[in-house]
Amino acid sequence: MKFVTFQTRPGPGGPRPTRFGILDGDTVREVPGSLLGRLREDDGLAQLRALGPSGFSGEHRLGDVALRAPLPRPNSMRDFMLVEEHVKGSLGEVPAEWYRIPVYWKGNCDTVIGPEATVPWPYYTDKLDFELELGAVIGRRAFRVDVGEAAECIAGFTVFNDWSARDIQMREMSVGLGVGLSKDFATSLGPCLVTPDEFDVTTARMRARVNGEVWSEGTLGGMRFSFPEVISHLSQEQPLQPGDVLGSGTVARGCGLELDRWIRPGDTVELEVDGIGVLRNVVGPKNPPPGPGAGIPSILRPAAPANGA
Repeated sequence: MKFVTFQTRPGPGGPRPTRFGILDGDTVREVPGSLLGRLREDDGLAQLRALGPSGFSGEHRLGDVALRAPLPRPNSMRDFMLVEEHVKGSLGEVPAEWYRIPVYWKGNCDTVIGPEATVPWPYYTDKLDFELELGAVIGRRAFRVDVGEAAECIAGFTVFNDWSARDIQMREMSVGLGVGLSKDFATSLGPCLVTPDEFDVTTARMRARVNGEVWSEGTLGGMRFSFPEVISHLSQEQPLQPGDVLGSGTVARGCGLELDRWIRPGDTVELEVDGIGVLRNVVGPKNPPPGPGAGIPSILRPAAPANGA
């Protein structure tokens, strides 16, 4: 099954309410509630699978709706680095601990954007980057589960793109903490959530296009830790909840940093995963800095010229 969050096209009254539905070919069958709300119900996925015609509140042609992020505000987001070649390409060498423990950073659930949305370009970065990733969504509470049980806790998969301010990221990481400002301004999810019975994480082809040109292509077949292994590991001392999103980390050569190619304002970035679809975003113009007296932290101010000019 494929789940979508959508809006009908704006009319004279402005934007329409966000709705939830099941995507079947070119038809969206509307279901009362929201994806997050359904996941939080006992046996919510089973109830969705059992829906008959009477359980739908309407039907729409896919071309008549605008898709949004499947989870407009996830319960939480954790993003990992699970592909060795990406770690080598980003850091130059692989730390020994990377082989022993799945490490992650926590994302900002309030800055999630969906398909076709414009990506903000923060004023403080000159090197905005995309990341070609997959996201796994937790569908039921998981606490101290083994790997087999963990697999049953995955509701589905979506395309995941944590936009990155690379110059700021390197400065944050040099302190031994972070990432923060370099990631928290935007994460794209979409275009739908596909249930595990219809998707193979290790074989699905993934590709990134910029203005129609393929920059990256690969699979997640070489993940150091699988999603079930990650879930089992995390759940030993912290419960995972429905609506938690876990990012795979970037596929090999799946970002501009590894390629030394950089996107620009106005570019169209498309991340495509076979079996899920295309997550398309347009890169916005660089935001202007705050005005005088805004108290910009010194780390974000341009360095003063050496001659004081």
